Amino acid sequence: MITKTPFNNHKYNWININLEDVSELENFYEEYGIDNEVVAYSLDRNERAHLDYDQATNTFVLIFNLPNQEKIDNHYETIPMTFIIKDMQLITVTNTKNQYVVQKMKNYLAKNESTTIFKFLFGCLFTITDLFFPYIEEMNSERKIINDKLKEKTTKQNLLSLSDLETGIVYFVSASKQNLVLLEQVKTHIIYRTLDINEKEQYEDALIEARQLVEMTQLSSQILQQLSGTYNNILNNNLNDTMKILTVLSILLTVPTIITGFFGMNMPLPLEHNTLGWIIAIFISVILWFGLSAILRKILN
Repeated sequence: MITKTPFNNHKYNWININLEDVSELENFYEEYGIDNEVVAYSLDRNERAHLDYDQATNTFVLIFNLPNQEKIDNHYETIPMTFIIKDMQLITVTNTKNQYVVQKMKNYLAKNESTTIFKFLFGCLFTITDLFFPYIEEMNSERKIINDKLKEKTTKQNLLSLSDLETGIVYFVSASKQNLVLLEQVKTHIIYRTLDINEKEQYEDALIEARQLVEMTQLSSQILQQLSGTYNNILNNNLNDTMKILTVLSILLTVPTIITGFFGMNMPLPLEHNTLGWIIAIFISVILWFGLSAILRKILN
């Protein structure tokens, strides 16, 4: 499905292509004289955020990361979206997973109908960056809930939930860093020199927002890592305490075993004909047991 939206008194056009079929996309690019390499960029869901500029055809291609609305394996991931500027047209390539951004772009264009093509682009990148923040806040809320549960009881399920949060924030940290690097590259690119004051202001706004996103995702990631490390230390400490208790019990249980084994040998022994011999053997075991307990308590404390 292809939609064409003119703006700024029909001076510019925004063309959105929502296609999953490679052949149809290639036909569209051939019609507009766009390099076939861009086709691969547009359809590769693992493509990293970057920009390309073909000076011969005056084609500016930008791949930008945005959050995937659906959770995958109980965690959020990110997906790329392609923006192409050629002549007086902004072309966006979307699919079922990032199609929700189109409505955000329509809302922006409705409020800024007289915008230029690059101001529209940077405004959309600013809007996309803003889309990350609600998901990060959701992750932070989930982290607090999981932390409270872990304080009550460190269960496997709660630890797995914490691991899912860590996985999701890793995707967001990586995506936000890539987006920031991309925007910083724009400033060093030849295309930046052609921008007017308003376009550069919109670009700076998008750049500032991208930096804030990187800081926020890194902070959330560091908190999760510290939280995970804390509970890992707690589990190791609990394991050490358990092993210590089992070791002490095994040592203490050897005392009556040694005493009873001694008096159970098939040879002449002290107290062999004494009717109270078994009581004396038990008494000896108890005395040695308490003595050894006191020694272990001092050593372990």
